Parts: sequence; structure tokens; C-alpha cells
Amino acid sequence: MILRAQPKSELSKFINAYKSASSRLIKKEYPFIREKLWKEAFWSQSFCLMSAGGAPIEVICTYIESQGEPKRE
Repeated sequence: MILRAQPKSELSKFINAYKSASSRLIKKEYPFIREKLWKEAFWSQSFCLMSAGGAPIEVICTYIESQGEPKRE
């Protein structure tokens, strides 16, 4: 997910609210998923939040899409 926010935005609060709401909606729409969860937790408590420092969106998208690919030599 790519977000654009003001410097004073509390992104951690937004992310936690997003995770909470999406978890409730997914569990409601797909109740069978509960049996696959660890202690009712849909998301882990952790998340990664990085600043792009004004890099062009194309560069950011290319970086994200290349994650998990073997490094080229």
C-alpha cells in the first residue's frame, strides 16, 4: 500500500485502524477463515512503514514490485 500523507499525520494510528477494520470485514464476509487463524489474529501486530523522500512514484512502484526477486549480477 502506498500512502501520501502530511508530515504530522499519525500513520501508525491509521495503519492500526485499517488493519482492525479490514480484519472485521474479512471475518464477517468469510467466516470460515476464523478456523485458520492463530488466536483470532488476522494481521500480525507489526508493520513496516518507510518514507520515500519525494522519489517519483514510478521508482517506488518498481522497487516494491521487485521485492522477492533474485538479485541480478
